[in-house]
Amino acid sequence: MDYLAAMRAFVRAAEVRSFSRVAAETGTKVSTISRYITALEADLGAALFNRSTRGLTLTEAGRTFHARVFQILIDLDQARAATSLLNSTPRGLLRINIPRVFGRRHVMPHMKDFLATYPDIRLDATLTDTTVDLIESGADVAIRIGALVDSTLIAKRLAPHRRVLVASPAYLASRPVLESPAGLADHACLRFALQPADAWYYRPQGKPEQPAHEIAVDGRLRANDSETLRDAALAGLGIALLPTWLVAADIHEQRLRSVLAQWEWLLAPGPERAIWAVYPPKKVVAPKVSCFVAFMAERFGKTPYWDHPPFAYAGARQG
Repeated sequence: MDYLAAMRAFVRAAEVRSFSRVAAETGTKVSTISRYITALEADLGAALFNRSTRGLTLTEAGRTFHARVFQILIDLDQARAATSLLNSTPRGLLRINIPRVFGRRHVMPHMKDFLATYPDIRLDATLTDTTVDLIESGADVAIRIGALVDSTLIAKRLAPHRRVLVASPAYLASRPVLESPAGLADHACLRFALQPADAWYYRPQGKPEQPAHEIAVDGRLRANDSETLRDAALAGLGIALLPTWLVAADIHEQRLRSVLAQWEWLLAPGPERAIWAVYPPKKVVAPKVSCFVAFMAERFGKTPYWDHPPFAYAGARQG
C-alpha cells in the first residue's frame, strides 16, 4: 500500500464524505480509493468510516486517526513548500473561485497575460456567487467582494469596492431633479433583493469616519443580481445603486448617469467594503497563490482602473 496516498485519500474522503468525489478530484477509480481505506482499516485494526446512503461519517477511531494524519499532511506539505521555495517558479494547478459577473469582467480578461507570464501554471476557474468553503472545495484562492466575515482565512485587499447611484438619461429627464438624498422618495429605486432592508445609506465623500445615514427607498422592481439591476437601469426603469466596476463604462459612454455623486453610497452600514483575495492559512504560501494575488493587485492598481478617468464617476452630475 502507498501509505501516503492512502492517508491523503482518507483525509479528503473525511472532508467531502464521498469516495466517488475523491476519485473524481484525483482522476482515479472509486475502487482505488476504497482499497486505500480498506487497507488502512486492516492495518489499524479498526473501522474508520460509517457508511450510509447519506454519505460517510468518521467513527471514533476515524476521528482520532484523522486528527493526527491531518496535521502530518499539513507539516509534510509545508516542509515540501518551504524547500521548493528556495529554488522554484510558480507552477502546478491553481484552483480559483471568483464572483460570476466580476470574474467575467475583471478577472478572466487578464488571464491570458497571467498564463503567459507564468507558463508552468494551469488554471481551474470556478465562477460562482456562492461563498465556497475553500478547504472543502479544494480551491487555492478566492476573490470575494464586500465586508469580510470573521474567518480563519488569510485576506489581502486588492481594491476598494465603491457604489454609485445611476439611472438612464431618459429616466432622469422624465422625473423630478434629484438634489438631495431625500429626493429619492419621488423616484423608482431598483433594489437588491439580498440587502438587509429597503434602505440605502449615505455619507459625504471622503468622510469614512462619519456614520452613514439611512434613507428609505421603494420601487416596483427588485432582483438578486447586480447585472440584472444594471439592465433595468439602462432600460429606464429607475435608479440603481451599483458597483463602479460594473457601471463605469456605461457612465463614460453616457448610457447611464451618476446622481448625488457628492455622497458615498452603501447598501448597508458596517465594516469596510473591498475586493479581497482570500486563501487558507498556511505557514508557507504556495508560489502559484502568491503570484496570482500579486498579479491581480497590480492589474487593478492602487486606485482601480475602473475608477480612473475616463471611467471615474466622481463629480458626475444629473442633467
